[in-house]
Amino acid sequence: MEKFKKRPVTAIKNIGMIFTGDVDEPLIEGPATILMEDGQITAIQKGNIPFNGPTIDAKGMTVCPGFIDSHSHPVFGDFTPRQSQIGFVENGLHGGVTSMISAGEVHLPGRPEDPSGAKALAILAHKSFERFRPSGVKVYGGALILEKGLCEEDFREVSEQGVWLVAEIGLGSVSDIMETKQMVQWARKCGMKVLMHVGGTSALGSLRFTTDDVLAINPDVACHLNSAPTSFPPDEGKRIIEKTDSAIEIVYCGNFLTAFEIAKFMRNSLLLHRLIIGSDAPSGVGVIPLAIWRMVTYMSAMCGIPAEIAICCATGNTQRVFGLRHGKVKEGMPADIQIIDLPSGSHGIDAKSAIESGNIPGIAMVIIDGEIKVNKSLNTPPALRSIE
Repeated sequence: MEKFKKRPVTAIKNIGMIFTGDVDEPLIEGPATILMEDGQITAIQKGNIPFNGPTIDAKGMTVCPGFIDSHSHPVFGDFTPRQSQIGFVENGLHGGVTSMISAGEVHLPGRPEDPSGAKALAILAHKSFERFRPSGVKVYGGALILEKGLCEEDFREVSEQGVWLVAEIGLGSVSDIMETKQMVQWARKCGMKVLMHVGGTSALGSLRFTTDDVLAINPDVACHLNSAPTSFPPDEGKRIIEKTDSAIEIVYCGNFLTAFEIAKFMRNSLLLHRLIIGSDAPSGVGVIPLAIWRMVTYMSAMCGIPAEIAICCATGNTQRVFGLRHGKVKEGMPADIQIIDLPSGSHGIDAKSAIESGNIPGIAMVIIDGEIKVNKSLNTPPALRSIE
């Protein structure tokens, strides 16, 4: 396995199945071959095509996109002060997460709550993670926390410095709904994506907004509809689904009954293209390297959602909502890929059947931008087959 670490990957052959991450075309039956060049997927072809360059033999295993954690709370680097843990991003990589989106660097000790400090934190986090990818993971840091006193010029200033996220509304001091609406308008004029806290108050004292407040803001993402960590009643969540066009997020660090009701409702309403999955970690619940896989298997097994569609909620759906370049196994996109299989000891015949029975698949390999980052996951059960 060690020989793959610095070896350029140009082809994956003998693929048994591809979960594409595209909700409109989520599954490609194998055998199939993926060709990569300069970190991009250049071709996806049926069958095993002749190829003379460096090749990975998937041995009939399944390929799926690397996960995008839609809701994380990093600070700087691969350390979280929330649980005093080093390496939480690397551990997430071993859970198939190849990118993370910050919902706000709220866990910084001594976090400033004035406009200048809020701007400085967002800019610094954004530029820091632009220059440093922990273990190769793409961390989209630098989400502006809304604090009293921010003006339109402040939003232009941070936007010009590359900041494109508004941290989940409710983390900062702005509580008046009219003041919030004004700031959201300024943010949207700058092309920023707006996230909003939905649910009860968190351990760190986030503000509580009502369902009507969420409807008034119509955020790009209605964050953790199943938590915060205390969720709204499912009927209130359904109102938000029906009366906004927001992306609907469910997270691991939340209420699993509400997650069940929300996912089932969206399945029955043919709205799964709007559903995305995050961890909401690090948090009081902890650091959970397998959070996204746990939610994918939960949704598939408990809510009757096919594995290939559940995976879209952690990949292509999130890519579309946030306007990212990656998130699907598709020609022309970055080669951010997991190779997965039936875990040893599971019933079923492949990763799809394992997921749909509630078992986390074994991760045999994780690739980011065409480079192997994980040869064998340290966190999932072992895959039935292995790459040698």
